[in-house]
Amino acid sequence: MESNLLIGFPIFFTLGAVIVFALRSKKKTEDRRHDPAAHRDENKSKLAKDAPDR
Repeated sequence: MESNLLIGFPIFFTLGAVIVFALRSKKKTEDRRHDPAAHRDENKSKLAKDAPDR
């Protein structure tokens, strides 16, 4: 019984941490996608500024 806790707790803790990180990252990306200020030229990366607009 104790070995199940020693193995199971880190597995579920890591899985939970990965899920929380993924959901936070998804929300941040969605918020940026819907932000009109994020699409202006001064907010683009250096590589995006060099690329021609299509």
